[in-house]
Amino acid sequence: MKQAVFNKLSFHPLQSWEWGEFRKEAGNDLVRLPYGQLTLHKIPLTPYKVGMFTKGPKPNSQMLFDLRVLAKEENLIFIKLEPNVVVSEEGKAKSEKLKELLKKGGAVPGKRLFTPTSFWIDLTKPEDELLKSFSSKTRYNIRLAEKRGVKVIEDNSDKAFEKYLQLTKETVQRQGFYAHTEKYHRLMWKHLRPAKIAHLLTALYKGRIITAWIVFIWHDFLYYPYGASTEKYKDVMANNLMMWEAIKFGKKLGLKTFDLWGREEGKGFTKFKEGYNPKVVEFTGTWDLPTSPFYWPYRVAETLRWVFLRFKSRLIKPQF
Repeated sequence: MKQAVFNKLSFHPLQSWEWGEFRKEAGNDLVRLPYGQLTLHKIPLTPYKVGMFTKGPKPNSQMLFDLRVLAKEENLIFIKLEPNVVVSEEGKAKSEKLKELLKKGGAVPGKRLFTPTSFWIDLTKPEDELLKSFSSKTRYNIRLAEKRGVKVIEDNSDKAFEKYLQLTKETVQRQGFYAHTEKYHRLMWKHLRPAKIAHLLTALYKGRIITAWIVFIWHDFLYYPYGASTEKYKDVMANNLMMWEAIKFGKKLGLKTFDLWGREEGKGFTKFKEGYNPKVVEFTGTWDLPTSPFYWPYRVAETLRWVFLRFKSRLIKPQF
């Protein structure tokens, strides 16, 4: 399938041709099917692999059959499915039918990559209507950042990207979470920026970049996958203004929806996003399609690995 046709049929940036090329250069095998693309990940010290079909289309019986055939060809112990399918209030019955289809096809609930719910902001609404819908604290912080002289601009220069990497490193060390490596970010930017999928928004204070976000544009959606900031000037509320300017950025481009890329109860970033009065959307969820008797031993090993990493992060801060 040609690149232009493939991208037209793909409804998420992680299913774009450019994302696939990025993952190939990052070291993953890639398989493109009529349904979309899968990344294949080698299991260390074994001849086996795991398939990841992230943000693909709605599964059907033929797709599940074809994926099983692929699994045998590629020596996969399972394929992880996270369809880019939203469960609407009107479509609860359809969602249950889809889950039944997955179960009948042999799929089981799996460990998630993405959160099962996300936040969406309707970019078709007028600016004043959106602003009024924000929490009073969020509106106050936006005005405060403006009063302090914070400015938000799109800056896709090499210099700005290097600052983004520096801020990401600082954020990882400060918050102690596991993040993608510097190499990952550089390769992602290398492939997605020339295609105008990835854009870098920067918040400047006294001439310095203190917050930097990478946003994706895909079809009529804006996405916020990566963000980083310095702790030094947190009192000027640059992140609040950054979100508001990102919303206006998407509106200016005629986009319809801003996906805030994840929602997790009790997390600080979730509380921050809630201030913008987004709509909560639920996805079909994460499903594993086991294709080998080694699947369940793998799940046990995976669980133990994450227990170890969480314990390790308490003793040694993760590095970028």
